[in-house]
Amino acid sequence: MNFYIVDDDPAIPMMLRRILEQDSANSVVGTAAAAPQAMADMMRLDVDIVLVDLLMPGMSGTELVGKMKALHPELRFIMISQVKDADLRAEAYQAGIEFFIDKPINLIEVKTVVEKVAQSVQMATKLNDIQSLIGGGITPTPTVDPHQEQKEKILSILRFLGITSEAGSADILAITQIMIDHQLSFREIDFNAAYHIDDREKKIVFQRVRRAIKTGLTNLAHLCLDDMGDEIVVEYANTLYEYKNVRSEMLYLEGERSTRGKTSLKRFFDGLVQEV
Repeated sequence: MNFYIVDDDPAIPMMLRRILEQDSANSVVGTAAAAPQAMADMMRLDVDIVLVDLLMPGMSGTELVGKMKALHPELRFIMISQVKDADLRAEAYQAGIEFFIDKPINLIEVKTVVEKVAQSVQMATKLNDIQSLIGGGITPTPTVDPHQEQKEKILSILRFLGITSEAGSADILAITQIMIDHQLSFREIDFNAAYHIDDREKKIVFQRVRRAIKTGLTNLAHLCLDDMGDEIVVEYANTLYEYKNVRSEMLYLEGERSTRGKTSLKRFFDGLVQEV
């Protein structure tokens, strides 16, 4: 199992790493002292189980779990805390954690809880394998499909931007896949040939895409207003829109500017491929 540990007390990740890696099947693939770094890492690392502190500066462990569950529902979370408050614990379970581990850390408790969650992960994997064999569901195949991985990464970014329900999201996915498959920049795509469309139809496609991208800009600006320290938000602001445009959108939303931030199809798609 691959583990990730989030705790602002540097002694806790060191202690948990020693306990977890006593089992040769376990590996701690990363640690962080705060939620923004943890979210950025978990977007790129292969993680099965996350151990996260409840109370941290900035974003709480419960908030972190809620955001990551929305992006990666398959992730399993174990909460670490010395807090006994029933309401706080109830919120954590509602956000999606599996178990609590109490501080101070107890070796037996850690091993017992981790074993239960690991068994749950293994059981879910076996169930998915069985369903795929009998045609009961769409699950990962034994061999890694790079196209599927790329598609999931693109979709995770579109989900983060809140635009998967937009009409242009399917076009964004298709265009990005063309760029990746043929190693093209946005401006190098021959849309008439790739889509088998004329100029009028191309204009309609671009209109759908622009509406979706503009919605993403507005949603990203709202996220920036809520948490300027979120590293993923800042990264996407720079890569997909150029931060000055997100800043302009923020000022517009706050009523301090009369014009909105601008979007660029080239910037968005070339940045999206870079992220993927």
